[in-house]
Amino acid sequence: MTRTTRPFPCSYIKGQVEQRLIVDLSTRPEAHETLAKAGFRRMDHWAYRPICAHCQACQAIRIPAGDGTGGALQLTRGHKRILRKNTQLTREILPNHPREDHFALFQTYQASRHGNGEMARMDYEHFALMIGSSPLDTILVEYKDGDRLFGVVLIDLQQDGLSMVYSFFDPTESARSPGRFLILDTAAIAYMLGFKYVYLGYYIRDSHKMNYKAQFAPAEIMHRGKWIPFE
Repeated sequence: MTRTTRPFPCSYIKGQVEQRLIVDLSTRPEAHETLAKAGFRRMDHWAYRPICAHCQACQAIRIPAGDGTGGALQLTRGHKRILRKNTQLTREILPNHPREDHFALFQTYQASRHGNGEMARMDYEHFALMIGSSPLDTILVEYKDGDRLFGVVLIDLQQDGLSMVYSFFDPTESARSPGRFLILDTAAIAYMLGFKYVYLGYYIRDSHKMNYKAQFAPAEIMHRGKWIPFE
């Protein structure tokens, strides 16, 4: 089933109105591969793409897999500093089952970074739906500093890459650039597993919450139905 949402206030550009084309994946999960390559994203059992009448700011973006020793991702000196700051973290790949400690970190992250957003009001039931309702092959990647939870990434496994559906982390660790670290490590995981790309969702030039994705190269964006080099 495909439908169009009603217009609603944009979460990223003040004064703009967002509208989405959404596709129900619950009965046709195989459609997601084609949709993802066309710039759609997944949330719960829906794939969606912005179709805003007066704005085309959202651009689907993907980067190559790589860990600095192999793969096409180019690590800058800044990226290498971020990796060094986080060498003591441990990583564990888990099934996409909701957990209380993950929800507690999610709430802390939302209150700090997106306090006025819709997700900041999400209760455990809706959080569990976001984590566990995927009709695709989906994993959680959990990061810890000793016994303390540092961050979590929800990832879909696609034919050609990993899609970072959502990530959240301890906001008190901003000096260690946790958001960028999670992207770098997901690219390393993708390379380790033999995938070519990491899908990062949407790049928005005029949103500080979304334009940091341009710091990873060589990136590609979706433009008029084709993936082209990002400049």
